Amino acid sequence: MDQLQANDINAGVEEYQKTPQAKLIDVREKDEYAAGHIPASINIPLSKIESAQGEITDLDTPLFVYCRSGNRSGQAVAWLKQAGYSKVKNIGGIADYSGKTE
Repeated sequence: MDQLQANDINAGVEEYQKTPQAKLIDVREKDEYAAGHIPASINIPLSKIESAQGEITDLDTPLFVYCRSGNRSGQAVAWLKQAGYSKVKNIGGIADYSGKTE
């Protein structure tokens, strides 16, 4: 699991939905998340990404990570991989998402 092609957040969300035990992580700040996010996503801001270890203890959990444009999610994926998570994918930015938000 790595990076999907640019602007492929829609395919990433579809893959997340088909992956058992997967987590969808929004690394935008809390106010951005509150303004609209993909249903079922967990908000773990990039500024607090270290807290992921307390929330997701199984390092083999498939993680699908997004932000606004794909930059912060890329940074989060790099950190998560370094922390030992083995199934991490940057699915890009919600700005390109065409599905329903809440």
